[in-house]
Amino acid sequence: MIVYSATRAEFIEAVLYNRIADQVKEIYVTRLGRNPAKSEVRSWRNSFQYMKNVLTVSNLPDDAGVAIEYQIPPTSKRIDFLLSGLNESGRDALVVVELKQWDLVKPTQKDAVVKTILGGSLVETTHPSFQAWTYQRLIQDFNVVVQEGDITLNACAFLHNCSDGSVLNDDFYRDHTQRAPVFLKDDVGGLAKFFQKHVHEGDRTNLLDRIEKSPIKPSKNLADHLSNLLQGNDEFVMIDDQKVVYESVLSAAEKSQSKKKQVVLIEGGPGTGKSVVAVNLLVELINRDLHTQYVTRNSAPREVYQSKLVGTLKKTHIANLFKGSGSFIHSTKDSIDCLLVDEAHRLTARSGMFKAGENQVAEIINSSKCSAFFLDEDQRVHIDDIGDREVIRSYAAKAGAELVELKLESQFRCNGSDGYIAWLDHALGIRSTANQSLDGIDYDFQVVDSPNELNELIKKKDSKGSGSRLLAGYCWDWEGKKDPNIKDVVIPEHNFAMRWNLSKDGMLWILEPDSISEIGCIHTCQGLEMEYAGVIIGRDFMVKKGRIVTDVEERSKQDYSVRGIKTMRKEDPKRAKEVADSIIKNTYRTLMSRGQKGCYVFCVDKETNEYFKRAIRGNY
Repeated sequence: MIVYSATRAEFIEAVLYNRIADQVKEIYVTRLGRNPAKSEVRSWRNSFQYMKNVLTVSNLPDDAGVAIEYQIPPTSKRIDFLLSGLNESGRDALVVVELKQWDLVKPTQKDAVVKTILGGSLVETTHPSFQAWTYQRLIQDFNVVVQEGDITLNACAFLHNCSDGSVLNDDFYRDHTQRAPVFLKDDVGGLAKFFQKHVHEGDRTNLLDRIEKSPIKPSKNLADHLSNLLQGNDEFVMIDDQKVVYESVLSAAEKSQSKKKQVVLIEGGPGTGKSVVAVNLLVELINRDLHTQYVTRNSAPREVYQSKLVGTLKKTHIANLFKGSGSFIHSTKDSIDCLLVDEAHRLTARSGMFKAGENQVAEIINSSKCSAFFLDEDQRVHIDDIGDREVIRSYAAKAGAELVELKLESQFRCNGSDGYIAWLDHALGIRSTANQSLDGIDYDFQVVDSPNELNELIKKKDSKGSGSRLLAGYCWDWEGKKDPNIKDVVIPEHNFAMRWNLSKDGMLWILEPDSISEIGCIHTCQGLEMEYAGVIIGRDFMVKKGRIVTDVEERSKQDYSVRGIKTMRKEDPKRAKEVADSIIKNTYRTLMSRGQKGCYVFCVDKETNEYFKRAIRGNY
């Protein structure tokens, strides 16, 4: 959907006479059914003056097409500015322009990520070149008119308030600026030449109108690319009940195209292959011409599985297929064929910093013809987590959807041992089970007497690059987020000090070879797995005189997963205690079930350490 479209001449006149922002706002309200933010209207007034200057000095024909705020179906992403016409060869041509009002840009060590001032503070955000290029790719990958037509697409970014391009054009970001160049405040002439290079004649074929009205489906190139990425990748091979669930979701997705809305609820514990099935479904449904996205609240699974598919830590255009769970607030009903929601237990009632939206479960079901929720209720580790089977059932019924419920039961992590998970539930006091000891269970579980011994064991297991890592409960502040010299996890009585994972790698820290010298927490490892996990249990979980005691006050004050407990405690002390107890126990259940072959544990509290040693033998 395009909010505003005109010719070059009409756009220049509207800006010249200060009509453009009001015109765009009026159409925006009519077409989107809501008012734009005041800051957005201000940005239109500001940015379009600069674009008017560029188009004025260019030699573009007056009937070249201009489009503003093109919402790329079926996403909520909007392209700031499009220019259309014919190129030098007489072919249809489209230029994507990402406009930024930034005047300050700082580097990061993360691919395609920079820092700038947004909302009054310095925050990480996508490099404008990568953003412009991915919008170009979205059109190429899903717009049928572009796929079937002889149309050239190009992209660029225009930072009209920024004078210093040293960060943006640094060699570190070269892959992205080569695909979509950056133009700065003083580059009006350069941007004008870029437009002239790609658009020689006017939009005589109504290209913008045709693109706006085009059917949407995945391109063959995208489908082939994904299939090639999956082929030969042993990490995504499915067996046993994974295949049954896979085929059942495919059937529901096909059924949803011609019949009623489908909701599939798949429950499975740690290591049952929920993510493996979801990634395979993403590839196959794209192959079947169904627009599909892989969705999680936590960004770690999205980034890691995308990187494992591509085989590189660099961002690629398939990032468009991996979405956060808060991406569907403004999506129209049934605008997406299928949404695959991994880690569905982490869904929240409201989204983002400003707590927008109604309910993520409701928004996902509304947005898609078919939605598949992969769920493990015992991995809810945040006070805001609301994803459970009853919530999903309720919203499926409200939407008039047909509900299919499935289970993944075969254990592929923890050395294939369902018994270990049952023992873990018993030992952590989550529930009583028949597996009170590890006798006869083929899983390498050990309790050690110092964090240094734990570290050495994990380093030895990782000596051949197996991906074994240290993890810990979030009981220490993350003071060394940006400084590798600061040790965060400090246990003085053992002369032990290590840092949390550095922010430079973000959620991809687990894939970096050097991260063997770092410690991950629940927020950077949930939904992921490793060969061996070494877990440090803090003082938020202790055993006193044989009784399990949890203490949320021992959590780091930086841990947002328990923010709100104090307020809840004033309103409903009993519920607050139950919620905090569940979060702490589920956190360690999650950490202690990351290892495929083994889990080694050290508890800061000595009595708790002895408790787990006895629990191995069933002696509680």
